[in-house]
Amino acid sequence: MSSLSVRLVKHYWKFSFSQYMKNTMQSRLPAPVTAPAAQRPEHAFAETDLGRRLLGLQASGSSSQRAVAEHLLRNPVRLVARSIEELAQETGVSTATISRFARHAGFGGYPEMRGAVATTLQEILQPVEKLRARLEQGGDAPMAQGLEATLANVRATAESLGGLGAAVARLAAARTVYVMGFGLSAHVAAVLALGLQPFCPTLVNVVEFGGTEIAAGRLMNAGPQDVLVAISFPRYASDAVHLARYAHDRGTHVIAITDSPASPLARVADQSLFAPSAHPILSSSLAGAMVAAEALVSGMMMSNRDNVAHASRLTDAISAYLYRGDGDRPKR
Repeated sequence: MSSLSVRLVKHYWKFSFSQYMKNTMQSRLPAPVTAPAAQRPEHAFAETDLGRRLLGLQASGSSSQRAVAEHLLRNPVRLVARSIEELAQETGVSTATISRFARHAGFGGYPEMRGAVATTLQEILQPVEKLRARLEQGGDAPMAQGLEATLANVRATAESLGGLGAAVARLAAARTVYVMGFGLSAHVAAVLALGLQPFCPTLVNVVEFGGTEIAAGRLMNAGPQDVLVAISFPRYASDAVHLARYAHDRGTHVIAITDSPASPLARVADQSLFAPSAHPILSSSLAGAMVAAEALVSGMMMSNRDNVAHASRLTDAISAYLYRGDGDRPKR
């Protein structure tokens, strides 16, 4: 068994025991409370790209494929320690069936599929392991290290925005600017959209509400005259990558705000603004992304005299609603 397999199995049993103790204690309360589904490894695994692939086989495959897929989705952590013979015995199918299943899932065979499951689980459990390690240190060390990491990300982002001028030029010339971010990145996208809106003829926040299907619908009219600013950080949102590729295929200029050239979003973008996001506790730090967003807004505001005048008029328009001192009520 590999060292990764051993670590994952140990983590699983630690997690299971702690959940058992928590549920046991909660069962003594008048109103039992179960752990949120997102805290369970199998639920987090089902939401990954690999998990969705297995869900597809569970829904549309043969009876034997459905049995294998369901077993993997319910027990992903245990799989990394199972041989193909052991998995065949647990699922009641032959080893040949499991090999065919692995190929249907897009892998060269069972070992490759098992390795992909292990890698996916490592990405899921990494934030939990980081948090446990920091908490074991005690005192203020975790918070101090987290703050230092955030400051380092801000500094690194500020020093790496070499392509900012080209990105601003693209935004200024665009017919429509689309801004897209899922999950935590949606908050960065909202800040960027709010800042850019006064300076863009048309601006669309792709994920403002409605989910993936509505987001895809908003991008249907995107074309060569438009720009999409796509934002994603570890753990990367697959929808952000797929929709960015869709827009790129339609000729839309894609600007990525992401953490590194290794990001899957960077590989489908025409240009990228890199904002490092490593953090000792959090899965990602968004401080660098906010720096990149504010830099784009500042660049757009200063890109021509009309934008500066427009910002001044906007300030005048809302000045009646701004606080100016004690006893001064906003005028309506």
